[in-house]
Amino acid sequence: MSKFAVIDTETNWIDQVMSVGIVVADDREFEVVDKKYVIFEAEADIGGMYYDTLNIDGIESETTDRVSGVQILYEFLKRNNVEHIFAYNASFDYNHMPELRGFLWHDIMKIAAYKQYNHAIPCTADCFKTGRMKSGYGVESVLNMFGECGYCELHNALADAVDELRIMKYLDYSVKDYPDLKS
Repeated sequence: MSKFAVIDTETNWIDQVMSVGIVVADDREFEVVDKKYVIFEAEADIGGMYYDTLNIDGIESETTDRVSGVQILYEFLKRNNVEHIFAYNASFDYNHMPELRGFLWHDIMKIAAYKQYNHAIPCTADCFKTGRMKSGYGVESVLNMFGECGYCELHNALADAVDELRIMKYLDYSVKDYPDLKS
């Protein structure tokens, strides 16, 4: 079994990362095998649109400074033999977490938002000539397309990483089918 990671970040009012959630999954079943959730204390203290979802019952977190938190995340990824990181709209997380650029990054949205790859996109969807939907391709909308009617995104970094992994499972592509971020 080979493993990969799905990452999500939440930012504060001044566009600094205040929390990072990572799930490690196996590349056959797309099931969570490990997870880590870190809150950067100083950045979280600034507050943000999703500040109220930083701490949710049942989600274990570590609160620390950014430097220590990034080290915790890096060691977590290395301990799990992760080389590939996936994210929804990956350029956002990639640009906000330059300390993790040594990993190979892939964008889930590059498959999820395109009608030629995502069988759940309705034939009536308004799409560009490239096949990408013009709107309505966020995590919440895509999970609704897959039948999770009424699903609402929590905007907690760990819960959102789990949701993004679920999208990958629904899409049913090999991790090798996702282009890397620099492609």
